[in-house]
Amino acid sequence: MNDVAFDASRDIEEYLIEHEHKELLRFVTVGSVDDGKSTLIGRLLHDTHGIYEDQLSAVKRATTTKGSVGTGEIDFALFTDGLKAEREQGITIDVAYRYFSTAKRKFIIADTPGHVQYTRNMATGASTANVGIILIDARLGVLQQSRRHAYIASLLGIPHLAVAVNKMDLKGYAQTIYDSICDEFGRFSKKLGFKDVTFIPISALEGDNVVTPSTKTPWYRGPTMLEYLETVEIAADRNLEDFRYPVQYVIRPDLTYRGFAAEIASGVVKKGDEVMVLPSRRTSRVKAIDVWEGELPEAFAPMSVSLRLEDEVDVSRGDMLVHPDNLPNEGQRFDAELVWMTEKPLDPNKTYFLRHTTQTVRAEIETVHFNTDLETLEHVPAETLELNDIGRVTIHTHKPLFYDPYRQNRSTGAIVLIDSITNNTVAAGMIIETERRRADSDGGVEGPPKSQVSPVERTERLGQSGATVWLTGFPGSGKSQIAFALERRLYDLGRAAIVVDPHDGLGTEPSSDGTAPRSAIEVARRATAACLVTIVAYASPKQDERAAARRLIGESFVEVHVDTSLDRSKKLDQRGAYSSAAPEFERPESPDVVVSLDDIDSEEAAAAIVKVLEKRGLLGSRAGDRRGAGI
Repeated sequence: MNDVAFDASRDIEEYLIEHEHKELLRFVTVGSVDDGKSTLIGRLLHDTHGIYEDQLSAVKRATTTKGSVGTGEIDFALFTDGLKAEREQGITIDVAYRYFSTAKRKFIIADTPGHVQYTRNMATGASTANVGIILIDARLGVLQQSRRHAYIASLLGIPHLAVAVNKMDLKGYAQTIYDSICDEFGRFSKKLGFKDVTFIPISALEGDNVVTPSTKTPWYRGPTMLEYLETVEIAADRNLEDFRYPVQYVIRPDLTYRGFAAEIASGVVKKGDEVMVLPSRRTSRVKAIDVWEGELPEAFAPMSVSLRLEDEVDVSRGDMLVHPDNLPNEGQRFDAELVWMTEKPLDPNKTYFLRHTTQTVRAEIETVHFNTDLETLEHVPAETLELNDIGRVTIHTHKPLFYDPYRQNRSTGAIVLIDSITNNTVAAGMIIETERRRADSDGGVEGPPKSQVSPVERTERLGQSGATVWLTGFPGSGKSQIAFALERRLYDLGRAAIVVDPHDGLGTEPSSDGTAPRSAIEVARRATAACLVTIVAYASPKQDERAAARRLIGESFVEVHVDTSLDRSKKLDQRGAYSSAAPEFERPESPDVVVSLDDIDSEEAAAAIVKVLEKRGLLGSRAGDRRGAGI
């Protein structure tokens, strides 16, 4: 009895050791709605005995509740469609991960949604896959959705594609149907970046050519889906040329040990190799390569190891170790493909956190080049990206990154964008080009960094857009009285406003003829960008001056002509502007608002200006909702 127990224990231990050393293959299933992705995975799990008894019993009960499914007694899709909403609608919404193994390999499956509105979910599931399986319904042939999914799989750098022509049972296993689909999709896939494309005719529901060869397709001589997954060559997909070691932790358990822990992103490292630390560019040699079991003579991607160096070199998290004769790109500006993953659109006027390997830096989107129409795959000019959009952008980071193009290295070419306020992940990206150098006359010198708070965020917080109300007219026409009356009225409406007048103490005193200095225009521009209503009260007699302010500030510039008569302006003047000849004044040609204290008082003039601001939408949706008595 003891001998039997000993043998069983030894068998289990041997099995676990054997299982640990099996090669791992990650694959993702993609395709249109109802193409049978979940059914295929369920069939693979069932026929390879990758289902626990309780799971099998639960699916059988659920199948009985739903009713008969084809000629089988199990709805195989229920093995992966675990969400209640998925079962009710009969579609896949979230990414479902499942695991199974055979005598040859271990597998991690990602079952992804087919709907275009779940593109971000598909991108998440496909981001680490070695193989993509795209399903095409034999009844429908190659659809736009089929091309869309193949394009996204190629964009995400999946090297191998298996095209499963599913539901062959519904077309009588006709070879002509299969050949037609192979020809059409084969022509399209040549434009994409896959290493190889393999076609397999299957019926996921009936099990034909999924795990075992089908007698119903005698004309097909290729592998079953499982045979393909067990034999497709993936070892060569690893980048073993470019050594990249982004440091995760510094290990210092005692005074005698100092190691740097990380997963090798790519390449091979050996004991005694010369390595360079980026960004310091200090060099040293590898003294030891440590794992839990002890030292190793060499290590390669994707092993997780600890490196000890011969010299006391300053290394910390976010640094990267490389071979000195094989350096990555270094730069602060590069192009990338972004998959936008949040309902809040891309805001080009704010900074984001950018996570790359083991470091996080601030970055902004300098340019949105185009958005990809996921139905036609055409490039559409765009100014922003919205949920599930995929587009090309130029990114500028606040410190240099050390990276490789995504197709060369999926680890050092991948980025994640994070909202700097909410810490939500907003996008995943693939670096596609090296740094772009500025060709303008500044010699590549970068401008000041952008604000961490964008105008869109300020508008959401304050409930208003920025605006400049530029009051112009004769000296003494009542500009200052109207300005402060307008400020009061806006405050009572729940708006934030500021008055800039000739004696505000901001260093914006006018010239002798009432011309506003450049500093006043700049104050107005900056305050307007901060979503304040900026009320400027200068005579500003020249048309060119006011036109320059309008050009600088843009559509939120509101010119108000205080058209009080010269006689009344002289009587109201308290600064001696008319002690000699009357100052020159160029009347506005087409002001946005005209008011005059000849006919109304400053409160009524302020009310007239507010109406114009509301009509132009510059006060936000809350304007007018908080009016008090007498307003």
